[in-house]
Amino acid sequence: MSDLDGEILRVIERWHTRGQSLDEHEFDDLALRVFDYQLRHNHPYARFCASAGISPQRMPSSWREIPPVPSSAFKETTLATFDVSHAALAFVTSGTTRGTGGRHYMETRALYEAALLAGFDRFMLADRARLRYLNLVPNPHDRPDSSLGYMMGCVSASRGDAHTGWYLRGDDFFFDAFVADVHAALDDAQPVCIAATAFALVHLLDAMRERDLRVALPAGSRIMETGGFKGRARIVDRDTLYADLSDRLGVAPAMIVAEYGMTELTSQYYDDVAAGRVKVSPPWLRPRVVGLDGADVPHGVVGALVHVDCANRSSCVAILTEDLGAIVDGGVILLGREQGAALRGCSLDAEMLRARA
Repeated sequence: MSDLDGEILRVIERWHTRGQSLDEHEFDDLALRVFDYQLRHNHPYARFCASAGISPQRMPSSWREIPPVPSSAFKETTLATFDVSHAALAFVTSGTTRGTGGRHYMETRALYEAALLAGFDRFMLADRARLRYLNLVPNPHDRPDSSLGYMMGCVSASRGDAHTGWYLRGDDFFFDAFVADVHAALDDAQPVCIAATAFALVHLLDAMRERDLRVALPAGSRIMETGGFKGRARIVDRDTLYADLSDRLGVAPAMIVAEYGMTELTSQYYDDVAAGRVKVSPPWLRPRVVGLDGADVPHGVVGALVHVDCANRSSCVAILTEDLGAIVDGGVILLGREQGAALRGCSLDAEMLRARA
């Protein structure tokens, strides 16, 4: 483990155990040192930054000036600070219109696991409940390249009651097994956490309607919704989705929390339900919202989301997404994908990242 990883892990641990945050100067210092390391070890990213006039000799003065690599670039080249033949983790990104995905390589499991558990504990397990995890996400045994499956595998193993359920395999949803496990939890009076993409939750509700099934999950149960309508023809309004889940599963809307993450990131955002469901992040992850010129837009103005994730030491600290959003008091509002983003594919800047002979 590098000295830099040790520093990042200490930042995560201090927030996880003591709630200690980072002020602007501390975040600046950490983000810029991670960026400097990446300029020296991630050669495609260094070429991209050089085109913007940034180099180890001409460093930005603030984390807001770190050039963000387009998330689509992970589909175009290998973006890593190490020899990926020794990667501890390799997660597959979503495919493009050409059907090809990229990979996000991580040199160590330590940063990913520390970041995901710290965030989950703070935003999903503030009451320190020991839950039974019923996962409508890829099983990591079947899909080790799924970042969401790996995340819920870690959470289930370290925070669960040893009776984890997995109900997706490819395009198959094992509804009968899910219902059986729900009834077992009811018999045990064991609160559960259902972790699922929004699309999987829609299919769950469809199946429950077909069988006219309603249950009241044990007190303390909750749902983590992870997005997931991208590329789907059917989209359901989130308020309607949450109301239907509350009706069919007996979980109060305040116990349904949306998580927002990306394969290209190490850390995650979560709903602050009390603040109107704005997304909040751990202190080593900060958002920017930028206009077409790449400059920050004022708070409350819609633009493209940039994530600066200091735990992304193995790849690129700053990621430009195809998601729209706005920064408001208390966090970030997500507004979905940029119109036409999937059709445009990679930008010209991403093309510059390709390794040249």
